[in-house]
Amino acid sequence: MPEEKPEEVTKSEARAILRYARISSRKVKIVADLIRGKKTDEALAIIKFTPKASSEILEKLLKSAIANAENNHGMNRGNLIVSEIYANQGPTLKRIRPAAKGSAVRIRKRTSHITIVVKEV
Repeated sequence: MPEEKPEEVTKSEARAILRYARISSRKVKIVADLIRGKKTDEALAIIKFTPKASSEILEKLLKSAIANAENNHGMNRGNLIVSEIYANQGPTLKRIRPAAKGSAVRIRKRTSHITIVVKEV
């Protein structure tokens, strides 16, 4: 299997990546779809008032992406938009729970890798 080269980040975008977040990627995608393409200030407001488990994680990650844009790339905070946001499935932690008649049931504790890319317009 050939190795893929990582995408080159242009000067007009900054990113923040969270790996092995202990939440299912399906749950993250619900909130991610709400803020894709929005201005960063509007996206933060949406996340703040969305009562989902992934909101807290995404808020922290979005603030990190904004800080990366300001400090590492010299971008203006007022001109930033969420150009890309996606959550991919990470490794699953497998646990066993006792069940009826001496059997066992497998519990899957899912993880995800979340990426936010902000771009200056």
